Amino acid sequence: MDDAAIILKDVDLSLGRGAARVHILKQISLTIKRGAAIGLTGPSGSGKSTLLMVMAGLERPNAGQVEIHGTDLNALDEDALARFRGARIGIVFQSFHLIPTMTALENVAIPLELAGTKKPFARAAAELAAVGLEDRLRHYPAELSGGEQQRVALSRALAPGPAVLLADEPTGNLDEETGRDVVDLLFALKRARGTTLVLVTHDRALAAKCDAIIGLRSGRIETPRSEVSAALLPGAE
Repeated sequence: MDDAAIILKDVDLSLGRGAARVHILKQISLTIKRGAAIGLTGPSGSGKSTLLMVMAGLERPNAGQVEIHGTDLNALDEDALARFRGARIGIVFQSFHLIPTMTALENVAIPLELAGTKKPFARAAAELAAVGLEDRLRHYPAELSGGEQQRVALSRALAPGPAVLLADEPTGNLDEETGRDVVDLLFALKRARGTTLVLVTHDRALAAKCDAIIGLRSGRIETPRSEVSAALLPGAE
């Protein structure tokens, strides 16, 4: 499907061993069109974050297919998967995961440099300017507010020009006003770049900003199939 950004087919995932083994994702099938914004909602333990990690290739399913922009992640070895993820998938976490001994500029530039991007520091500076941090390039994470740290993390995720952006509770560690500002920026950048966004959130108001909401419960999609199809099939409104 040429206009599909993400295709999941019968994805099944269990973690742990023996009596401690937990069946987390159960026969998840989903097609997300390119450029869409999708909200993943559901109670704690429903599998939202795990599903996001499967889309990122950070968790391998026990069964089923995961395809990102025409690439079957199951067919890639770990090195190839890491390269693909670095180039095509951006990830923003609730915890910012910045390297404390690196400046904002270095946190964004070093991954670009390792990936062989030309002029990584110039690219990183431009990305930080795009999120309003042009005056904070030389500051370390401890010198930045929570909102500023999340803006650095967003810059780092978007700097390689990924086709897909995965955000796991991106406002979870922010106060309401700061979180709102970060969300507005996230959606503005997504629209400007035509990136596909999958957003995990407990916040229904935040999820409502997306083109479609997919509800999970106990590792299964609980949104009616008719609603999922109408919202997510390529070409649908």
